[in-house]
Amino acid sequence: MTGGRAGKARAWAELLRVSALLSVPGDALAGAAAAGARPGRGTLHAIGASLCLYEAGMALNDWADRAEDAAERPHRPLPSGRIPPGAALAASVALTATGLGMAARAGRPSLAVATALATTVWAYDLGLKHTPAGPATMATARALDLLLGATASTPRPSGPARTTATGKSTGTTTATGPSGTTTATSRTSTVTGSGTVTATSTVTGTGRVTRSGTATATGRATGSARTALRAALPSAVLLGAHAYAVTAVSRHETQGGSTRTPLAALAVTLTVAGAASGVTPRAMAGRRPGPATPSSPSGGPAPAPRPRPALPSRSPRPSRRLGPLLALAYARTPATLLLHAALNPSAALTERAVGGGIRATIPLQAALVARAGAPGTALALLGLVPAARALARKVNPT
Repeated sequence: MTGGRAGKARAWAELLRVSALLSVPGDALAGAAAAGARPGRGTLHAIGASLCLYEAGMALNDWADRAEDAAERPHRPLPSGRIPPGAALAASVALTATGLGMAARAGRPSLAVATALATTVWAYDLGLKHTPAGPATMATARALDLLLGATASTPRPSGPARTTATGKSTGTTTATGPSGTTTATSRTSTVTGSGTVTATSTVTGTGRVTRSGTATATGRATGSARTALRAALPSAVLLGAHAYAVTAVSRHETQGGSTRTPLAALAVTLTVAGAASGVTPRAMAGRRPGPATPSSPSGGPAPAPRPRPALPSRSPRPSRRLGPLLALAYARTPATLLLHAALNPSAALTERAVGGGIRATIPLQAALVARAGAPGTALALLGLVPAARALARKVNPT
């Protein structure tokens, strides 16, 4: 009984390719770093959603390719009969729903990106994988996974936004006190759009009038998500380019025979490594947001604040030194294997090159995180490499 359970668990581990699972969390962390956000609860939701959608794609891939695997890979869990095809399809549907649910907990922008990601994964597995658009589709999926981390990690406003508006309305306040009748003119601000204006006047017995007012308005919190997407887009392009190269090589892993594709993938790898070794403008400017411009309740300019001593900003210098090292580690991981596959384009060497490309995803993610100015997160990501190698020895990641 125990042996049967162990065999079933191993079959599911092969179906879901758990050895490649450690290459997923870095997407969300790289997206958060590129957006200038610290990892938080939203980042954890993005990681959970990414893991579910990644595994959903793995199960769906084997279900869609079960006839092809019966001829080329009869040892795979579905053609060997260790897992029924219906169970693999049901697992894919359940994992997709779970992933979308976790993305929804991070907000509507994250759910929109996760929905696009899930659509891309299903389109790839069910039709586009064996077309010329296959590598580009996989690259899009990986880029969307990074953008999911960027949108989920961006803090959401917890209440109505405050606004300062211009415009005047004049009224007269009359009150009678011990000193006689006092007449005062009051001014209030006008808010354009949806909002409310509240103004109060207080008359003292000596005839002095004190006025105060507040203006509040509510708006849609979509600007921060768009800003995060724009900031994370360069990192998403680099990660997508790497996924494109690995996917292009994987199309020859069962039969081999291609020399040009591994060489092209090597060129892409070196180009991505060169771009990832730099420092982003956001990291150069520091990750501390600048102070907001103050304003008075009446809509006019507030008095200039008292000057304060300058605070030291976060310096990107550690990331500037660490980034090139991580980019070199990324390029070194698949380079030798790609050269071997180009010189001897056999199926076995091509499959090893694909495995090296999958493992190289982690140091690339670390390089992108360091490039964005978060060296601590980059080093933490790099710590996943030994575990990924150990898992790859037990379960084939391809």
